Amino acid sequence: MRITLLALLGILAVPFFTSPALAHCQIPCGIYDDKRQFDELDEHIRTVEKSMMEIDRLSAASPADYHMVARWTANKEEHAQEIQDIAHAYFLTQRVKVPATQAGAEWSDYVEHTTLLHQILVAAMKCKQTTDLQHVEKLRDLVASYKAHYFKDHSHD
Repeated sequence: MRITLLALLGILAVPFFTSPALAHCQIPCGIYDDKRQFDELDEHIRTVEKSMMEIDRLSAASPADYHMVARWTANKEEHAQEIQDIAHAYFLTQRVKVPATQAGAEWSDYVEHTTLLHQILVAAMKCKQTTDLQHVEKLRDLVASYKAHYFKDHSHD
């Protein structure tokens, strides 16, 4: 009975110790590496793109390799989710600050930041839904636009 209970607790604890880490700690610790976050976004986009191409290639093969299609699909989903996690858990909740007033340049920057991040979230969702590489290109363009806007006139230390 005791071994069964310990085994059950061990199985139940696995998700807590194997879940992917969020983009940052949310303490706030004040330790940020914005460039690294953009590098990770780029890597995840490349991985989603590669996954889509492999899914299409394997699906067209005769006979189709459904096992590998499933693995590449899971990979695509995981990396698209990582993009969403960085967009919301790092940028939206930690780096984008709500201005004191809803007017002026600070407000315009805030609206631009939140709009681009929302578009990134939606584009990543579209990548989960299909293997259409146009969604990857849209996502890549949005991240590049956000990066340019993010570092424009700011040092974001």
